[in-house]
Amino acid sequence: MARRLSLPMLSDTHASLGETLAVLQQRELLRRRRFLLGSLGGAAALAALPLRSFGCALIPAETGGPYPGDGTNGPNVLTQSGIVRSDIRASFGSSGTAAAAGTLLTVRLKLVSTLAGCAPLQGLAVYIWHCNAAGGYSMYSSGVSGQNYLRGVQVSDAAGEVSFTSIFPGCYPGRWPHIHFEVYSSLAQAVSGSNAVRTSQLALPEASCRTVYAQSGSYSGSTQNLNGVSLNGDNVFGNDGGVLQLATTSGDNAAGWLSVLEVGVAAQPTDAIFANGFQS
Repeated sequence: MARRLSLPMLSDTHASLGETLAVLQQRELLRRRRFLLGSLGGAAALAALPLRSFGCALIPAETGGPYPGDGTNGPNVLTQSGIVRSDIRASFGSSGTAAAAGTLLTVRLKLVSTLAGCAPLQGLAVYIWHCNAAGGYSMYSSGVSGQNYLRGVQVSDAAGEVSFTSIFPGCYPGRWPHIHFEVYSSLAQAVSGSNAVRTSQLALPEASCRTVYAQSGSYSGSTQNLNGVSLNGDNVFGNDGGVLQLATTSGDNAAGWLSVLEVGVAAQPTDAIFANGFQS
């Protein structure tokens, strides 16, 4: 039996008007998605829709997981000099310069306002992190606890975009392949290691995952782990099938991959970096 998509709920009974409106919009998008899945041929219907069909909805708030490296659970990489970078493949600072092995992946997030008709949000800081090809997290996992690779911060440009050069993450037991990210109101807030205004996760499409993981030498065990999970059964994406978090991914193993995700944030756009525009 197909898993029923649960409707998003407000995380706080005292939520702002901005978040309330964004959640109501998200519920409407999921209602439309259910209709399409039921009447137009399931996943094929979703594939035929343009990205903007589900755009401008507030990105779901998710757990940072057990390996955030943001000071909420042990080490804090955000306060280390060098964390602001676009190429996150190698460690930096006192952790040395060892690079994580794996297939090239560019991650591009486009931050848009849910309060102002999808207007791009300039000047926000985004911290991303993910596991290596073997499923281990730098700063935490056995064998890589002394590394700090696959972690970095960028500031959104005039188009609302941040871009990171990384590797395709592996699949470890019990979780769908994913990338964590936190959004901050400014770079100063991000590198202070506190006050993230939104924490969420990006889901990677199954087809590209299987193509990458077929390289058993680099991604040993990932195909087997992927066979044991599903997007709808994942403990993060399963409540709505990842409808707002599933990235558009293209490319190949030789040239590398590009994953793009639109991230709706309850903020008003401004011409400069701002710290008070969020409705959280």
